[in-house]
Amino acid sequence: MDTPKRKKAPVAGVLGIGLDNADGHKRLTRGKDFLLAGGSEETHAQMQETMIKVTERLDQRGKRIRDASPDELRDLISEAADR
Repeated sequence: MDTPKRKKAPVAGVLGIGLDNADGHKRLTRGKDFLLAGGSEETHAQMQETMIKVTERLDQRGKRIRDASPDELRDLISEAADR
């Protein structure tokens, strides 16, 4: 008997959480299909820059975050965060 293949759940959006905030500021950024919360000023800025690059690359492909596969999204985030 074959085991059923699991369907990959669609990506509904990206949630980025920064945990290194020591200055007491509450940082929150919302975009199309993503939400970034917390982090130091530097960490939050890095998360913002990463998501800007990811959404730009997806726009070039005619996609939004919700249209990307989890693997594609993971690769794009990894590439964007490395630069």
